Amino acid sequence: MPGEDAVPDETTTEGSAVSGTPSFATGRLLVVAFEGWNDAGEAASGVARSIVDTLALEPVAELDGERYIDYQFNRPQVGYDDDGVRALVWPRIQLHASPEVASTPAGGPAGDAPDVFVLLGAEPSRSWRGFAAEVVDLIDVHDVSAVVFLGAMLADVPHTRPISVFVSSDNEEVRGELSLERSTYEGPVGILSVLGDAVESAGVPTLSIWAQVPHYVHASPSPKATLALIEKLDEVAGVSIPRGDLEAESAAWEQGIDALASDDDDMAGYIEQLEQARDTVDSPEASGEAIAEEFERYLRRNDGKGPDDPRLPPAP
Repeated sequence: MPGEDAVPDETTTEGSAVSGTPSFATGRLLVVAFEGWNDAGEAASGVARSIVDTLALEPVAELDGERYIDYQFNRPQVGYDDDGVRALVWPRIQLHASPEVASTPAGGPAGDAPDVFVLLGAEPSRSWRGFAAEVVDLIDVHDVSAVVFLGAMLADVPHTRPISVFVSSDNEEVRGELSLERSTYEGPVGILSVLGDAVESAGVPTLSIWAQVPHYVHASPSPKATLALIEKLDEVAGVSIPRGDLEAESAAWEQGIDALASDDDDMAGYIEQLEQARDTVDSPEASGEAIAEEFERYLRRNDGKGPDDPRLPPAP
């Protein structure tokens, strides 16, 4: 459960992706996000893609999809390339980095290139321990000094209120620096927790950031949740990403749901109940304890599987 987060003292430097960086993230930082169960409203993967695009990162390594991805759940897609050739596009899990950083020997100077890596792709469905071992090897090869895991979960929250964000860490030094509390959750977990355990066991500090997405709009991307994750990532890890059109898209997203609710009395009544429940919390945003409790219910309800939740779309 998070406490009061530390706010960076430095301001963002124009054109830079790292600003006011806490000591936790002063070296090489790896940001991890997967599509699927960990990615309600495509919020986490949206942040990861924004980092890749902003920093012009390139794939420097790829984990074997045949070994880790279940293609019945993450199916390949067929389409046309830029030359009009019809081709299959397979789900992938790739490590992205600046070529200058990736080519720098471990422990050597990285020059002026941003020291940010991004692991992004389809959520691995099997061989999690083998997958975690490969990720730890990549962390070692590229001399990564800290890891941030991004996630988004469906929750009983209204779209009309600020997106709640839950920050936690299993690392005592990180919790001390950022004034976080350690989660007391016990129960089933997903791949991010498995990776976190492996990375911490390897001696690399980790941090997890999760956003809550209203479950009644799970079928569409949530720019509001993406924006909330971006702001929190900047705050606790010093990674600054241009907001671009996200603020306008967030407002349009909220207005669109308002329009749907205005034509559905049941939906409007339900949202009002969620608003009243949210407003009983003392602060404008839900307390860390409340968010943590919702997160724990989410994990237990789905037994770490996600698609078993009747509010989620069925697997293809």
